[in-house]
Amino acid sequence: MEKKHAAAVPSLQVDDERVRVTKWSFAPGAKTGWHRHEYAYVVVPLTTGTLRLHGANGVTEAQLTLGQSYSNPAGIEHDVENANSFDFAFVEIELKDHPLSR
Repeated sequence: MEKKHAAAVPSLQVDDERVRVTKWSFAPGAKTGWHRHEYAYVVVPLTTGTLRLHGANGVTEAQLTLGQSYSNPAGIEHDVENANSFDFAFVEIELKDHPLSR
């Protein structure tokens, strides 16, 4: 039987015609749940640590560093899990009017 995980907590900060900005807060082991990104996006880590990414090609781990951002195009489908023994957080900036979002 699969272990139940807490849900990551989204806090919407901005949602206008150009961008959607969400702060994601994760307790240890918390997950976002499977989702598909409608827009290209940038992630800004607020914590240094490891996220476990469950995707179509299996499970990988990403080492994130406080303040070191990365971006992805629209269409990414995954479940993101906090693989740390401590709380983890990042800000996600979705680019509604970016060419990679079309």
